[in-house]
Formats: sequence, structure tokens, C-alpha cells
Amino acid sequence: MPVEIWDVREFTPAQARAIGELVAQVWPKPHLTAADRAEQQLALGQQFRGKPGPAPRSLVVVEDDRVIAHAAMLPREIRTSQGDMTIGGLARVCTDGAMRGRGLGELIVRAAFGLVDSGEYPFALFQTNFKTCGFYEKLGCVRALNPFINSLGAEPKSSPFWDELVMRYPGGEHWPSGTIDLRGPGF
Repeated sequence: MPVEIWDVREFTPAQARAIGELVAQVWPKPHLTAADRAEQQLALGQQFRGKPGPAPRSLVVVEDDRVIAHAAMLPREIRTSQGDMTIGGLARVCTDGAMRGRGLGELIVRAAFGLVDSGEYPFALFQTNFKTCGFYEKLGCVRALNPFINSLGAEPKSSPFWDELVMRYPGGEHWPSGTIDLRGPGF
């Protein structure tokens, strides 16, 4: 199945709705409807509109006018021991529950990592849990063991990530050591 790449800044209401429906299905929250999730997608596009640098993207697989797999790759400027760096923040990786087992997660994550492989970003950074860690390791990811902070948050010394693990793609030696300042919330 082909992966479509949508520029987050140019979401149509139909695209935002299709992503919102999938996100609401995969991560249901009583106070957030699919329409609320669609509004979040449109607001995300507004947040990035007019900003220089790499385009924020949603990588999707569409079947019968429905998004059945999704991953977002959002530019994030972080502060490291090597200076400022714009990385790709991998977020909202999800697959329709009825479509699992067809390799769609791997397909969209590989497409997202293709933005790193092409040189658009030096790294992708994301959070996950122990249950899915092996999936990402098979794709060339390693754990990022640095302390993570958000110097712009209410608790700047606390990690802005809520999942158990932080990982990066690709592995290798060029990842900075020391504390990484996300300069914003986790993703």
C-alpha cells in the first residue's frame, strides 16, 4: 500500500477529520471526540504555518477514504551539549485496530524515518513503552538514555515525556551526550 505524505500546515478539514477519527479510535478519551481530535490536527497546522525549516508531515495509509495508519514527523528544535539541533519528533504512530498485523505500522514508520535518511533531519526522537521497543529496535532505533527536560515548562527539570522509554533513529555515534532540552512539551 502506498504511503501518502501530507503537509500538516495544509491539512484540509477532510484530512484532519480522517486522522482525528483514527486517533480517537486508537486512543479513546471520554472528553475528546473524533471532531475534537480533528480540531487538534487543524490547530497543529496553524502552529507551524509560516515557520521556516522542514515541513511538519503526517504520513498516512488511506483505504476507502479512511486513514488506517498514521505517523507524524514534526520538526522540533532542541538544545543539546553540541548546540541547537532541529530533529524530527515522531508522534501519533497508530494503526486501525481492524488492520493490525498487515505491516502498516512498519510501513509508515519506515516512511517517517526516510525523512531522516534523506537528510531532512539528523535524527528522529520519540517516546514509547517496553512493549513496542522491540518493534522500533528492528527498524534501527536505539534508546536515548539522556536526561530530558523542558526549560519552558512549569517543571523544567522534569521529563516532558510520559512514556517509559525515549528512543532515537538512527543508532550510531553522533547523538549528543548530556541533558537534552526539548524546549516544549513531550510528543
